[in-house]
Amino acid sequence: MNLNFDKLDGLIPAVIQDQAGGRVLMLGFMNAAAFERTLATGLVTFYSRSRRCLWAKGETSGHSLKVCAIATDCDCDTLLIQVEARGPGVCHDGYATCFYRALEAGRWLTSEPRAFDPDVVYKVQV
Repeated sequence: MNLNFDKLDGLIPAVIQDQAGGRVLMLGFMNAAAFERTLATGLVTFYSRSRRCLWAKGETSGHSLKVCAIATDCDCDTLLIQVEARGPGVCHDGYATCFYRALEAGRWLTSEPRAFDPDVVYKVQV
């Protein structure tokens, strides 16, 4: 069985889920090279659509994602990757999950406190 990278111009979505608690942490995209590197290293690697290159989660922040299990859907065009998150959060905005906003009464509200200061972790320069 092969993964189907044909539907989205060579990319497939990869849902990243916390293996211990089941919480969805983020969604990224992989091309075949990112998937192969993920398998080879045991750490999640994505394809950055904006930078047009591979990037391993944690390269800058140190907050990596250790692969625990990988599954695919019935069409073989989406991945579910269960991980051990190494670090306080996965979101570049400083939250434990990229899904930190909740729709309440028609408005998007931040639903949890920041897990880390992104300006410190990513050493943003003004």
